[in-house]
Amino acid sequence: VKDKRWIELDIPDQKAYVMRLLDALEVTNRDKRLKVSRAILYLVQGVFGECDCELDVLYWSRQNTFLLYEMGIFTALLELLSMEIDNNQACSSAVRKPAISLADSTELRVLLSSMYLMVETIRLETEDEKTEWQSVRETFRTELSTQVYNGEPFALLLFTMVTKFCSMNSPHFPIKKVLLLLWKTLLFTLGGFEDLQAKKVKTREALCLPPLPENSIKVVRSMRAASPPASAMELFEQQRRGRSSRRIHCHHWDLRGCLMMSTLQPLVKQDSLDSYNERDPFKNDEARDDEEDNDDADSGIEGEVGHLDRDVIIQPPPPPPPVRPPSERVSLPRGLPWATKVREKDIEHFLETSRNKFIGFTLGNDIDTLVGLPRPIHESVKTLKQHKYISIAEVQIKKEDELQQCPMTLGEEEVEESPIEILYQGMLSNLSQYVIALLKLLLAAAPTSKAKTDSINILADVLPEEMPITVLQSMKLGIDVNRHKEIIVKAISGLLLLLLKHFKLNHIYQFEYVSQHLVFANCIPLILKFFNQNIMSYISAKNSVCVLDFPHCVVHELPELTAESLEAGANNQFCWRNLFSCINLLRILNKLTKWKHSRTMMLVVFKSAPILKRSLKVKQAMMQLYVLKLLKIQTKYLGRQWRKSNTKTMSAIYQKVRHRLNDDWAYGNDIDARPWDFQAEECALRESIEKFNSRRYDKNQNTDFTPVDNCLQSVLGQRMELPEDFHFSYEMWLEREVFSQPIQWEELLHTE
Repeated sequence: VKDKRWIELDIPDQKAYVMRLLDALEVTNRDKRLKVSRAILYLVQGVFGECDCELDVLYWSRQNTFLLYEMGIFTALLELLSMEIDNNQACSSAVRKPAISLADSTELRVLLSSMYLMVETIRLETEDEKTEWQSVRETFRTELSTQVYNGEPFALLLFTMVTKFCSMNSPHFPIKKVLLLLWKTLLFTLGGFEDLQAKKVKTREALCLPPLPENSIKVVRSMRAASPPASAMELFEQQRRGRSSRRIHCHHWDLRGCLMMSTLQPLVKQDSLDSYNERDPFKNDEARDDEEDNDDADSGIEGEVGHLDRDVIIQPPPPPPPVRPPSERVSLPRGLPWATKVREKDIEHFLETSRNKFIGFTLGNDIDTLVGLPRPIHESVKTLKQHKYISIAEVQIKKEDELQQCPMTLGEEEVEESPIEILYQGMLSNLSQYVIALLKLLLAAAPTSKAKTDSINILADVLPEEMPITVLQSMKLGIDVNRHKEIIVKAISGLLLLLLKHFKLNHIYQFEYVSQHLVFANCIPLILKFFNQNIMSYISAKNSVCVLDFPHCVVHELPELTAESLEAGANNQFCWRNLFSCINLLRILNKLTKWKHSRTMMLVVFKSAPILKRSLKVKQAMMQLYVLKLLKIQTKYLGRQWRKSNTKTMSAIYQKVRHRLNDDWAYGNDIDARPWDFQAEECALRESIEKFNSRRYDKNQNTDFTPVDNCLQSVLGQRMELPEDFHFSYEMWLEREVFSQPIQWEELLHTE
């Protein structure tokens, strides 16, 4: 259509133009295909050359994306991507080159950018979208999660690209774009944390389990990063330095029995990321960072870093607020944020100890018989049962044990072909390669990693052909490189956590299989190495230039960039990308070590306590919660002196982390009874995992329970798949294999 812009065309004309692009994608000329691919990318990006503001760009990007998908563009891009992956000439050329740059991955970057924008745009729902787009979204989700690539999920193709890149067979792959597309594909096909929570509720209803005591997502969102009360010694020091403060009463926190603090009201000015508009929460910490790091290094895990209450400011009590009518009073939640949980195993252990003490013998796993036990024990068991929590994992383990013990009686297990189940089946054979590749990339992108000659080059899709020659160009490239690494860490941490959570809900042994591969690939020390840095600087890093962000850079005129503007960076006081990565890595570490004694001891052996305590400087509630969880599980192994010198950390654990009624986490009285046998614990778990995988996924297994057909007519009546040309040579085969072979009839009479 001549003399018309894209946004002025009606739908039939737009579809006709897209059909022309589809036809042009099939030409053999590589340059022409690249030109058409760029045209498709321009449409997906919202024809920004015809828009006047950023909202118009986003609007047309969404309109064009749904139109392109309905016309079959994504399938065509997928075929081109497969061709580029199998392009041996490009791979061999990249392997021989001493330095790989952006020019080596132009076609791949254009294709991956278009596919990423299509996946992310269709994935996100908006309030004002068309009704037919919902069905398009579900169709696209089903297509990506099932048979989009050779009958396998699209994510498996991207995992293959990751392993090829890490094995140095295809060093020119733009790995950042591959990881981002993989993460968003998993997020789209499997669902995010909200979907996971809803699915968890439905699964518990299907298994006839009690409902969850609370919604963990809502609880964490409502938490605030708070510091425990100041101690008397600290108040005395503040008074001696001339600070005006009122006398406050300090309270002894009983970690075993106290459920509520006394209600005194000193005003505590708390620094948290959700109140950063008031002032910069990091500026008061900078003067003490170096001193604390030095003290911490000298004293090891026994040292105390006063990080939880560093910014506490004691102020005079405020005037009493005006009395509101009863209808306007705000009701605030009281008590601890989490409901208490008790496992059935904890009740069994409690009764076993009580029976040995009062009766002299035990009754195994019986938690109902209380004969001969005193009345207080009855009341204790009643309280424990009121808080008993049965997880989905416990039900799955029990069912798996029954299937292993009674395979003939229970028959075949009915497995739902969900997206996560299909993905696990596809990943099963090469899971170790996928895990090792992701951890290699995480190590290469970590800010604490030093460049080595044998390390993976993750900068192939950020380095230009010609290196910078001016200071301004060098600064811009440095920002790009740091941002590039941060995005890689964000994508890897996000997709690993997503996989672990979905596998755990689908089946506990799928989760344990992935977890064990992560542990054996040194994921625990890798994450600890990541946090062994100045975490405050990492959280507040400003490796972005706002004026260069899309779509701002294509709509507005770019100002002249100077060294001062690049140094100033973004206006945000925090880098939410890095905060997101840190929280994800902490959650992965929690999932790997939860209820695993040997892995908890690895945290102790690697001296993780001072590293984790430094992370508490970041006053963000969610990050503090997962740091405190990791400190809680190893507290009993750190010694009395550590607990004595870290009472503020212990108080914060008590405030923030869920309590288990029988968990003696703060005292460590059962350490001698639990020796650290890493190999035995992991081998027992590995045996259970292998039995599960063999029973459910090994279809060619030849076991004693495989039925044998002894009927001659049935065996001879089975239809055999023969080659198409077999009937041409049938007579020759009959002569060679049957008639010319002597038959030893006497052997039929011999018995073994």
